[in-house]
Amino acid sequence: MKELVEYLAKNLTSEPKKVRVEEVDIEGRNIIKLHVAENDMGKIIGKSGRIIKAFRTLIKIGAIKQNKRVYLELVDQDTPDG
Repeated sequence: MKELVEYLAKNLTSEPKKVRVEEVDIEGRNIIKLHVAENDMGKIIGKSGRIIKAFRTLIKIGAIKQNKRVYLELVDQDTPDG
């Protein structure tokens, strides 16, 4: 699923080199963190959050097939922890 998120994000953003995806496993929950440049946040979120909701729906479908819990977090690349 990490590869899917990375592929989609790189094709949506204007700065695909700044896209970074990492997977973190916390207490049985798999969290996929999507880091993008600040000026690409709007492109990933989309109008009324439609794009990010679609990302989360795709991840949820894949997680159900694998019998896992997976969450997607959108992280600004320019934040201190990013």
